[in-house]
Amino acid sequence: MTETAIAEHGLIGDLQTAALVTTDGSVDWFCCPRFDSPSVFGALLDDERGGRFRIRPAGPHTSVQMYYPDTAVLITRFSGADGIGEVVDFMPPCGEAVTGTHRIARLVRCVRGRMAFEVLVAPRFDYGRRPHEVVLTGPGAVFVADERCLALHVVREPDDAHLAETRVEGGDVHTRLVLEAGQVRGVVLESDPARSPHEIRVGEFTELFESTVDWWRTWLARSTYRGRWREMVARSAITLKLLTYAPTGGLVAAPTLGLPEELGGERNWDYRYTWVRDASFSVSALLAVGFTEEAAAFGAWLGERIREGDGGPSGPLAVLYRVDGTTDLREETLGHWSGYRGSSPVRIGNDAAGQLQLDIYGEALDSVCTADRAGFGLPHRGWTAVRAVLDWLGEHWDQPEEGIWETRGGRRCFTYGRLMSWVAFDRGIRLARAHGRPAPVEDWTWQRDSIYDQILNRGWHRTRQAFVQHYTGDDLDAALLRMPRTGFLPPRDPLWISTLDAIGTDLVTDTLVHRYDPVSSPDGLAGSEGTFSLCSFAYVDALARAGRLEQARAAFEKMLTYANHVGLYAEEIAPTGEQLGNFPQAFTHLALIDAAVTLDAALG
Repeated sequence: MTETAIAEHGLIGDLQTAALVTTDGSVDWFCCPRFDSPSVFGALLDDERGGRFRIRPAGPHTSVQMYYPDTAVLITRFSGADGIGEVVDFMPPCGEAVTGTHRIARLVRCVRGRMAFEVLVAPRFDYGRRPHEVVLTGPGAVFVADERCLALHVVREPDDAHLAETRVEGGDVHTRLVLEAGQVRGVVLESDPARSPHEIRVGEFTELFESTVDWWRTWLARSTYRGRWREMVARSAITLKLLTYAPTGGLVAAPTLGLPEELGGERNWDYRYTWVRDASFSVSALLAVGFTEEAAAFGAWLGERIREGDGGPSGPLAVLYRVDGTTDLREETLGHWSGYRGSSPVRIGNDAAGQLQLDIYGEALDSVCTADRAGFGLPHRGWTAVRAVLDWLGEHWDQPEEGIWETRGGRRCFTYGRLMSWVAFDRGIRLARAHGRPAPVEDWTWQRDSIYDQILNRGWHRTRQAFVQHYTGDDLDAALLRMPRTGFLPPRDPLWISTLDAIGTDLVTDTLVHRYDPVSSPDGLAGSEGTFSLCSFAYVDALARAGRLEQARAAFEKMLTYANHVGLYAEEIAPTGEQLGNFPQAFTHLALIDAAVTLDAALG
C-alpha cells in the first residue's frame, strides 16, 4: 500500500487535538491527548508502521466526502455494487479544561441496498515506538500501552442482532459488519476512558451528533462576514477553530508533521506548534470576520508570552512554542518511519525555535495594536512588557537573522525583518500616544525612522527597481507582499508598484507564488519546493490594494480551485497541482480570509 495523497483528507477535531480522515474512510493521523503529543495513528507518514483506524466497504467501491453544512462533521459516502453506505465522523468539542479524554465518533449507516463494512483499529502508540496490548470485550475493546489507554465502544441497541464478526490479530482489531438499508451501527474510540467499553445506544449517539452539529453552527453564526465567497471564508474560519488549543488559545500552524515541501526531499518539518507570527496574523483576520472571542484568546496567549519575556536566543519572544507556552522543542528524527512517499527524514520537534527572526516583534506589536483598537485594552503589565520588548529591539534590530522563512543557510539582513521592526516601533508609538502611556517616544521615533531610511537605502535595489530579499543580493521575497498592509508605503506608491511588478515577473506563475528562489538565494537545504499558498493569497491582497481588481479577482478565483474537495489547503502547491506540506495549514486559511475581506471591500 502507499500513503493516501495529502489532499485526500478531511479534518475533524475537538479543540485540543485533531484527526485526518481519508476519502477511503481511514483515520491515518491522530495525536493524543494534544496536537503536539505523540501519534496514535500515523499511516499518513508510514503506511506499514504508522497505524490507522479504518472503516470502508469490503468490496469494490467509490467514495465521496463532504462536511455536514456549516460544521466540522465529516461524511464519507461509499457506493458499491449492492448499495450505498456512509461513515459520519466527528469529535465532540471538549472545552477549555485540559483533559486526556478525547473521542473519535464514527457512525456507520447503510443508505440503500446492502453493504458489508470492514473495520480495522490498529493503533501504534508513540509514533509506533511503543508496543501495546489489546483485550477484546463483549461491547468493545481496550488497547493499553503503559500509561496510554484507548477504549473502543460499540454503537448498537442492546436487543439488536449481532451483525459484526470480530477478531484480534497482531494487536489489531478486525471487524466485518454487514448492514441492510436503514440499519445504523458505529463505534466511538475514547482515550483515557472514564468507563470500560460499553454499548452506546443509537439514540445517545444521535444526540451526540446533533449536539456537535449545534455547537458548530452556533459558533459559526457569530461570523459577521457577509461578502462574496462566504462559504470558503466560513470553512477557513472553522479550520482555524479546529487548529486552536482551547485551554490556552494557542493556534497550531498545522496538526501534522513531516509532510514534505518537495516529494522525496528533506524539507519535512513539524508544524504542531504555535508560532508567534501565525498567532499574530490570526488576530486581525478573525476580528475582520467577527470572531472576537478567538481573537481575544489568541491575544491573551500572545500577551502571556510577551509578559514572560523569556524567549531564549531570539530575545524576549521565542519564534514558536508548544500549545501550553513551553519551549522544549528539540528536533529529532523518527528513523523507523519511511516518510510520506519516501520523504525523509521525518522530524519531530523544531529547531527553528532557537532562531533569531526579527519580524515576530512587528507582528506581535501589530496584533496588540489591532486588539487595542478593537477595544480589548492593554493593562499596565502588558504595556510594561511592550516597553521591554521595544527596548530590546532597539538594541538588536540592526543585525543579521534567519528571517521569516526560517532559512538554515546562515543569517542575513532580511528586508522583511527590518520592515516588521519598523512596524514594531510604529505601533508602540501609536499605543503610547493614544493612551498617554509613559514611553521613550523620541527614541522609538528615531529607531523607526532609522529603519525606514535603511530599508530605502539598502533594501531598495536600483537595478531591479524593487525591494529585495536581503541587503546583499538582488533576489526577491514574497514576504514583502505584506508591505502595503503595514502602512510602510501606500499601496499605490511607485516604489511598491514596481516591486509588485517584479514579484509578478520573478516569483509568480499564473496565480501561484513562490516564497523566493532557493537556487539563486540558497537557504541551506537541498532541493526546491512548491509554490506557497500563503503568498498566493497575499498576492491577491496586494493586487486589490493596488487597484488591480480584475487581476486580483481572477487570481483569487483560481486559487480557490486549488483547495481540496472539502475546501482545505496544505502549505504548498506542487508543479503538478498536488498539495504539499503540512495539512491543513493555518497560515493559508488566514491569508484566504485576509484576501477575501480586502478584495470584497475593494469590489464594493
